[in-house]
Amino acid sequence: MEKLQAQGGKFGKWIKTSITARMFMIGILIILLLIPLSYIKKMIYERKGRQKEVVEEISNKWGNEVLFYGPMLKVPYKTYQVKKIYNNSSKEYREERTEEIKYAHFFPETLQVKSTINPEEKKRGIYKTAVYKSGIHVSGNFEQPDFSEIEVKDEDILWEKSKLIIEVSNLKGVNSLVSLQLHKNKYAFNAKRDSKENSNGYYRSVKLHTLESKFLEKDDLPLTKRSEFKLDLQINGSKQIRFIPVGKETNVEISSNWKTANFLGEYLPYNSDKITDEGFHAKWKVLAINRPFSQQFFSGIPDLRNYAFGVNFMIPVDEYQKSERSAKYGFLVIGLTFLVFFLIQTMSKIIIHPFQYLMIGIALVLFYTLLISISEHSSFFLAYIVASIAVVFLISLYSKSIFNNYKFPVLVGMSLGMLYVFIYIIIQLESYALLVGSIGLFMILAIVMFASRKIDWENNN
Repeated sequence: MEKLQAQGGKFGKWIKTSITARMFMIGILIILLLIPLSYIKKMIYERKGRQKEVVEEISNKWGNEVLFYGPMLKVPYKTYQVKKIYNNSSKEYREERTEEIKYAHFFPETLQVKSTINPEEKKRGIYKTAVYKSGIHVSGNFEQPDFSEIEVKDEDILWEKSKLIIEVSNLKGVNSLVSLQLHKNKYAFNAKRDSKENSNGYYRSVKLHTLESKFLEKDDLPLTKRSEFKLDLQINGSKQIRFIPVGKETNVEISSNWKTANFLGEYLPYNSDKITDEGFHAKWKVLAINRPFSQQFFSGIPDLRNYAFGVNFMIPVDEYQKSERSAKYGFLVIGLTFLVFFLIQTMSKIIIHPFQYLMIGIALVLFYTLLISISEHSSFFLAYIVASIAVVFLISLYSKSIFNNYKFPVLVGMSLGMLYVFIYIIIQLESYALLVGSIGLFMILAIVMFASRKIDWENNN
């Protein structure tokens, strides 16, 4: 019994005084603290997902993003299929001719689009998104349709059944009658009960709906002269507004008082003064030679959605993204903080109990819950300052009870504060994050090597 007690006493002494045992214990604690850290990362994903759900719900009720193109001239024409059929009785072939109606689509010669956007914020709880009311004025002209690419006779072109069509993604947001003035007459549009979905591409989630006019009057068709057209559309939307350049020459102007918009799509505005203190006024000019599709199609219109361009009105919400990036450095923060306490303990011979290490680790983990919860109600910068000051103050105050002096708690507080500043700088950087992070870690390694140069690692006690 006495022998067992003696062995137990030696083991306890080894745990308290051995550098190896101390390092092993710290490693175990760091691994254990990764468990709550992983739950915090999961919580960030859940809050980010909830924010996305609320934004989608608001957008669905108000009106989703707007993707618009047209108008297009739709002209039916006849084609004929000739088949040879063998007659067993007469032992001869006879020809059978079948008629099929196909549709040719012609884009405008010129297309001008002017849109004025009036955005506003919609909130639900702590989440918000941008919605807008837009007025779109479309004008231009059609030239005489050219059927020379295919073999079709003039009498097989059904001009009397020609129509105009436009494509728009957001029927729910349309809040005015859609009609187009072509030459002398005005034509109302009705929605066809179909929709198109992308099979691939970046905008595969956007549905397009076809609006179609009644049959056009022959005098309005561009058979001997150009036919001018104009259309006005009032539509509510959210997130984005985009147009597809279907004109042989397309000019688009979009103006708004929104100050955080960014431009997206296949083409960018050409005017250098597009962004002002009052908002933006962006201009695009796209020629037929700039795009990879023609002015007319005789066997259906291909999917052109990936050639759209426009403006993104989404509110830049990067709190969750920055919190997520910050949490990825949680292992580094815990490890380096424990390293500071380990070096102080080793050089000063002050005993730090594993429970005290655990309390310090939990405080470091709680930093991220403070960061997330505060950033949802204020800016990320303010949340980071409040959370970091709170944790630094708490750990420094707790260190005073461990070391019973002011020198080491001040050292701990300064080290932890500088570490949080270093992490914040890395989070803010994008292109240079790896460079700054590598240099910072190299400097930390150099400081640790210098501070531990006089430790006798061979002497465990």
